[in-house]
Amino acid sequence: MSLPLHKQSFEVLKRSKRPVVVLPHGCGEDGYAAAVALAHIAKKMNKPLDVVAADGMLPKRLDFLKPVDRVRGAFGQLQKFVITLKVDKTRVEELSYDVEEGELRVYITPRSGFWTEKDLGSKTSSYKYDLIITIGASNLESLGKLFLDNNAFFYNTPILNIDHLPANEHFGQINIVDLTSTSNGEVLYQMFNSWDNELIDEHIATHLLTGMIAKTQSFKSTNVTPKTLQHASFLLKKGGRREEIVDNLFRTRSVETLRLWGRTLARLKSDASVNMVWSVLSRQDFLHAGAKEEDLGDVIDELIRNAPEAEIVVILYEDRDKHVCGIISTGRGMDSLELALPFKPNGTGDIARVCFTDRSILEAEKTIIPKLVERVKERQLAV
Repeated sequence: MSLPLHKQSFEVLKRSKRPVVVLPHGCGEDGYAAAVALAHIAKKMNKPLDVVAADGMLPKRLDFLKPVDRVRGAFGQLQKFVITLKVDKTRVEELSYDVEEGELRVYITPRSGFWTEKDLGSKTSSYKYDLIITIGASNLESLGKLFLDNNAFFYNTPILNIDHLPANEHFGQINIVDLTSTSNGEVLYQMFNSWDNELIDEHIATHLLTGMIAKTQSFKSTNVTPKTLQHASFLLKKGGRREEIVDNLFRTRSVETLRLWGRTLARLKSDASVNMVWSVLSRQDFLHAGAKEEDLGDVIDELIRNAPEAEIVVILYEDRDKHVCGIISTGRGMDSLELALPFKPNGTGDIARVCFTDRSILEAEKTIIPKLVERVKERQLAV
């Protein structure tokens, strides 16, 4: 008889020597906080665990979580090229190297005797990580370049896939996808609690509660269930710092973010027939606000909170390379990736990202907004 999924997840982590958490585009506070919680659990198990995120470093508003280590935006080198030399009969006296004419030259002096070509070998090492843990990724493509540039690594390494959305394609060897949970933080809470509820201390409780609060707008969203509130109550009893979370997620905004928020509001448009709002931001808007693309998450959050009737929020903007990109956020059971499918999106079911390299921001607006409206109306008729 096979082990229950939560038990399988514990066993695979316990046996791993070097796991890595990989986060998709658009994972948001929930994804980052869940990854940091898992890193703290791994530390208690005396296991090194790295966090690699498609969207890069931990957002500043989550600095209060005090992550175990810095979240990175790339794996670095996953394998090494190994040169072997038999030294059982001929010992090494001296070793040196230099680089000449684009070649690495290694000089090895034997203590006695000599080596031949038969004593020399080469190979590629095994991968740096022996377990991949994805959090909030609907499929491998949602990991962007992390997957596209390293697909052999993903195809040859066991994957523990953790998510709470129905769009998940169950691509892992172990899939913990709980559709009754409101967030990945809640999924991890149940997973940790099944392992050993004594693992959850004040810091881990705060991390998990951060994801739950972020995804439910502080338990105000329509998908909150009695089970969610029960889990949140347990985390509070474990020392979860709710006031600190709310202060950092909702009450603290940088001046730069507020300026960008003002520019977003100045161009805000809406279509009441599909409950959608959208705005456009040029590169000049970012420069004048002193803001970065990373601040757009806060802008999306503000739009969701201040326009509760909006089921779809779209921000079109010019990125650092002056390409036009879009962020599409949906709620109430809608799938952002499915909605944006004609534009080859990446991200999660909650937040999808699209990019255009061949049109201006106004051309992109004239293309994407009508198409999204059309797809929503088709969906409404099909229901």
